[in-house]
Amino acid sequence: MHKLVVLYPAPTDPAHFREYYVSTHLPLVKKLPGLLDWRYSFEVASGPGESPYFAIFEGDFADSAALGKALSSPEGAATLADVENYATGGSIALNYPVHTDEG
Repeated sequence: MHKLVVLYPAPTDPAHFREYYVSTHLPLVKKLPGLLDWRYSFEVASGPGESPYFAIFEGDFADSAALGKALSSPEGAATLADVENYATGGSIALNYPVHTDEG
């Protein structure tokens, strides 16, 4: 399993971010080839005080090659190009292999 995590700092217009993200961006995300599962939240806590992040997205892929193929696909290009339409605070994308203790 390989995970993609996107952290979004606070945007200039939180209402626009929420509406656009749910109605326009997530439908693009759902089209990514090889995306096994995904989740998001607008309720990001980071301990005491205010969180530096407004929203988070997590996507699961079979492996790093599947993530790379998804992001380099036409659907991936459209998804990446769309970020500037709502994420006025920027975004931080992380990806990593997931390891579990199965024994």
